[in-house]
Amino acid sequence: MLDELAALAVAGGGAVVQAAGTDAWHSVRQLVAGLIGRGDTADEEAELRRLERTAMVLGSGANGDRGAERMRQETLWQGRFEVLLEGLDASGQERAAEQLRELTAYVAACVGDTAERTGSATARAGGTAVSGVRRVGTAAVGPARAADTGDAEADGPGSTAVSGVEIQ
Repeated sequence: MLDELAALAVAGGGAVVQAAGTDAWHSVRQLVAGLIGRGDTADEEAELRRLERTAMVLGSGANGDRGAERMRQETLWQGRFEVLLEGLDASGQERAAEQLRELTAYVAACVGDTAERTGSATARAGGTAVSGVRRVGTAAVGPARAADTGDAEADGPGSTAVSGVEIQ
């Protein structure tokens, strides 16, 4: 269960950052504030202020390295979720874990997949290289967006490469 909780904290941090600045943001910030605040009005308001700072920092691009700032914010929110989960008993952890699952599913459905400023990728010997977003099957939901993706190269028979968005 500890590994699952840690993974949910990571996914939750990513979901917060992914939702910032999107149409889903208002709902996401309410969900996160309620989850971490656990019904305490003052705690929920403090979380709303933290979330607004996150949105402001990510939206401004003031420090020039947007990717590094996104990672910093993901780590910050991952830590907030870890602290929350560590402070709960087993039944509280299960309820919070379910709320984190719902949060990440909601963000995925609203925001979808994003690839931004990726490096290059090369496929050889029948492999697949992806430097953007590649969706296979019906499991993917929400929009897909790729910006400033790196080169993707296919080298050899049966190799494929995707730079941008591919939906199969």
